[in-house]
Amino acid sequence: MAVQDITSDTFEQAVKDHDLSFFDFNATWCGPCRAFGPIFEKASEQADNQDIFFGSIDIDKNQDLANQANIQAVPTLMIVKEGHIVYQEAGALRAADLDDLIAQAKKLDVKAALAEAAANGNEDPSDLIDEQ
Repeated sequence: MAVQDITSDTFEQAVKDHDLSFFDFNATWCGPCRAFGPIFEKASEQADNQDIFFGSIDIDKNQDLANQANIQAVPTLMIVKEGHIVYQEAGALRAADLDDLIAQAKKLDVKAALAEAAANGNEDPSDLIDEQ
């Protein structure tokens, strides 16, 4: 599945319609965004990733969405699984690092991870996947 352009109007539906979504928050003027874009696109086209939704969000055209997502720098990768933000980090990734995050996201049991996080006093579900 190719990367889809996402707007403030389509973001919520994209999350609802897909169990696992990767969102690339970016800007046209951002050099690291231009470097990460082709890596993100290639990952979206891999046969193993056809069950994952890949969306691209231009922060300049969707400032309200970027503000709601608390985007402080671009590129920022957000992973949403079963309606929960399980990962959100700024910075361009290498292909191998993105592939690793995809594998971790696929394996993640969201309910178990949320229960474990709550048991450990961690109320922030955005760090359910280990950082690189």
